[in-house]
Amino acid sequence: MSHNGLIEGPDGKLRCFWHDNKDDYLAYHDNEWGRPVVDDKRLFEKICLEGFQSGLSWLTILRKRENFRAAFAGFDFERVADFDETDVERLVQDAGIIRHRGKINSTINKARRAIELRKEFGSLATYFWSQEPGARARPAKLDYETLRTLGKTEESTAISKDLKKRGWSFVGPTTVYAFMQAMGLVNDHIEGCCMRDAVEDERRNFVRPV
Repeated sequence: MSHNGLIEGPDGKLRCFWHDNKDDYLAYHDNEWGRPVVDDKRLFEKICLEGFQSGLSWLTILRKRENFRAAFAGFDFERVADFDETDVERLVQDAGIIRHRGKINSTINKARRAIELRKEFGSLATYFWSQEPGARARPAKLDYETLRTLGKTEESTAISKDLKKRGWSFVGPTTVYAFMQAMGLVNDHIEGCCMRDAVEDERRNFVRPV
């Protein structure tokens, strides 16, 4: 890693350090991370997978993502909400995912809470995007040292508290902030990363749900 948190990729371009030039991680960095998402299934998937990541690396989860999708009905929360104890036992035995009973039960509970949230706000996207940080809440320049201080923010703490009041679990402020970074509610590509401007353009042209 260079002193400013960037590394040179196989194409000679500078990118955020954390993908470490691993092929699958680099593709995630370039094609997904920070790009705004409005699809409810993808938002639900990500908030669940961030919960599974707790105590682990995101790369571990990323490499099991297709297994998670197969295990949890493509993260269709209408279907996951109907999972019962038989499904829990099936998932606990599934070596393709993280076999943590608490996180599995939490995902089923999240599906039920997601249905409630959609009824109230019209969509998960409307709920989450209504809490997008304003420009004044963001650092003027996002360098490596600044990024290191952003493990959680005022906005992620507020969302975390609200979700917990609504009965969600495994949604601490740090987990929520990682979700915000990935789903494009903030652009945390470091200054100098070849993806930063592209992601910012995409966010600028993105139509926020109302």
